[in-house]
Amino acid sequence: MLDDDVRAQELADPDSLRHARTSAGERMEVLTELIDEYSTTLESILAVLRSGKVDDSAARSAATAVAASGLVHLRTASDRVRTSAEEPVTTAFERLREDLRPLVHYRDIDVQFVEPPEDGRPLPSEVAHGARAVVRGSVLALLESPEVGRVRVQWDCDGTNLLIDMRDDGHGDITAESVSVQSVSQRIHALGGRIAITATAGWGTEIAIAIPLDPPHVAPGSGNAWDLRPREHEVLRRLAAGRRNREIAADLGISENTVKFHIANIYRKLDVTSRSEATALFLRA
Repeated sequence: MLDDDVRAQELADPDSLRHARTSAGERMEVLTELIDEYSTTLESILAVLRSGKVDDSAARSAATAVAASGLVHLRTASDRVRTSAEEPVTTAFERLREDLRPLVHYRDIDVQFVEPPEDGRPLPSEVAHGARAVVRGSVLALLESPEVGRVRVQWDCDGTNLLIDMRDDGHGDITAESVSVQSVSQRIHALGGRIAITATAGWGTEIAIAIPLDPPHVAPGSGNAWDLRPREHEVLRRLAAGRRNREIAADLGISENTVKFHIANIYRKLDVTSRSEATALFLRA
């Protein structure tokens, strides 16, 4: 009973509430990474179990190995989330290879990788993580067609955008209305990017994606529809421009804890749970 009273007092305290809301937003960002790792592991295990190339004993052994590897990734995922501000594009692409390997290893499919230029711009960590998730989701969408035997994945950079191109050799029946493609599109739009799908009957499907490396310029008058206070508006503008909490605090002459408090209020008013969601909503305003 005493513990309940203490908890009630803590929750009633404004500082505790602010901290709880901020922590909830940060936990959601970590959870996104964990969900991606979890999905990759499950899809990899399913690929093993569905394969006609291995017998039951070999399938169990392979599935166990994939599960063990997945557990390692899951246990370290939260430590990897945005541990650095930028990631070399070649490093991000190599991590993509590792992500895709278990998805296709036990299916008779040829994945061709076209390397990005070594002198390409480093990717902001959120872009690198989001791009890998987008490619994984796109490949899984393409592999829903059993006739697909080859997928080509290419990354390039025009100095402003990360350009992703994927092509398969299927029947060309993938559409933007499919549930799996819509899920990919939502993530792309959250990153401020765009997607185009070209399906040619009998020739296959091409998915072209562009993800900006820098947030677009935001007009000063944007974002007032959510009844934001002037300071919250200033914080949101900088958040949408890709500024981190420490940088926002330095810009505005306030503490990082105050920045976190404003961001928690912004999330609540915009009804979002992450920076990418808040940025996407703000830029559409």
